[in-house]
This record gives sequence, structure tokens and C-alpha cells, in this order.
Amino acid sequence: MSNATKVVIVTGGSRGLGLGIVKESLAGGYRVATCSRKRTAEMDVLEKESGSGRFMWQECVLGDEKSEAAFFDAVMKWAGADGLYSLINNAAIAGEGILATFPTVDAERLLNINLVSVLRLNRLALRRMLAQNRSARIINISSIVGLRGYTGLAAYAASKAGLDGMTRALAREVGRRAITVNSVAPGYLMTELSASLGQDQRRQIVNRTPLGRLGDVADVVPLVNFLLSDGAAFITGQTLVVDGGISC
Repeated sequence: MSNATKVVIVTGGSRGLGLGIVKESLAGGYRVATCSRKRTAEMDVLEKESGSGRFMWQECVLGDEKSEAAFFDAVMKWAGADGLYSLINNAAIAGEGILATFPTVDAERLLNINLVSVLRLNRLALRRMLAQNRSARIINISSIVGLRGYTGLAAYAASKAGLDGMTRALAREVGRRAITVNSVAPGYLMTELSASLGQDQRRQIVNRTPLGRLGDVADVVPLVNFLLSDGAAFITGQTLVVDGGISC
């Protein structure tokens, strides 16, 4: 089965790490569908360069079950006989604040988008993958925050730790059907999610990182691309860390 007949879904693919994954997947020959709240200029460029047969974007409000289902149904209609090869759950929101004063409504929204939404999308994807009866890939973009925990990020850490737990459980559930499920846990990257960090915070993070810098999208994308490949067919249930050594 060539990459040209493999459909990959990437959530939150309009910017940052998600956009990097979309571009690399298209370069690898996959058909790629992505979603975001708003269409960006990058989506127009990719659609023009790749064509509607290889690239699809649709608005989707993650955390809204009806919007998620509508996006998934649209992708499956677009995919046609190619079906679904991979779901990459990249979209997430950040939230910072001491838990004692962190608003409940913000915590619930964060958990709904970062964890519950992923649970629902994985369920939709697995139903399709299991029916197809061929190898497939689920990749959940996690975070070292879920593995190590950081002050002021309790809700975010809970969402990412839950994602890793989901990864391990699903790997056991569907492994015998040649479906792999893995998490990729980046460290602090130079993306919009880390834009709120102050100069002193960034300096502290860099000083604690053995490789002496923040990560970049280009540091993470190759690992995601590898997990999509045939070479990763025997890797499942793992949380693979890309953080410059800060968590070692």
C-alpha cells in the first residue's frame, strides 16, 4: 500500500507543530486532512500546491462533539475507498495558573479539548480502522508536562497525563489488529503555545536543558513521520520524549 493511498488526519494543522506535521506528511506522499477553528493563509497555499485530492481543510470546533463528528464524516467522504490510515491528535490549548485560583470553567474547557475530544476522535477513528481490517496508526501529541509536572500547569498536566494513559490502554485493545497507538511528548517548543513565557522563564528552561535551547517544530516532526512509516510497525503503547534532555 503506497503512501498515496494512505489518508492521514491531523487536528490543529493550521499553525505550529500541527502545520509542520501536515507539510511533512504531504511531502511524504500521504493524503492529508486537517482542521482548525479558523482557516489560515497557509491552508490556502497548501490547497493550491497539493490540490483538493491530496489535501483537505475543514473548520472544526474541537470540544464540540457535533462539530467533531461532522469533520470526521466529511474526511471519510473525501477519503473514499482509501479509508483512514492515521489519526494524529495534535490540537490542544494551554492554561496556566495555580490550581487553587484556577477557574473551574477554564479547567473544564481545557480537559474537554485536550482529552475528552481526543477520546471521541480516537473512538471514531478506531471504528473505521477496525472495519478496514488493515494496519493503521494513532499518534497522540502529548507533553513532558504530563510526565514531569510543572508549577501552575496542573490542569494541562492532567490532560496530557490522561492522554498517555489512553495511549497505553488503546495499544493493548487494538494491537492484535495491527493498529499502533503512541504518544509523542515534546518539551518546550518555539511555538505560539510557549509565546506567553516571559524572558526569564525561557532563560530558566534553556539553562535546565542539556542541549541548551528550546525545541523547534523541526525537532519533533521527523519522529511523527517515523511513527507513520513501516519501520515503526512494532512500536506501540509508548510515550516518546523529544525535549533536549530537560526531563532526564
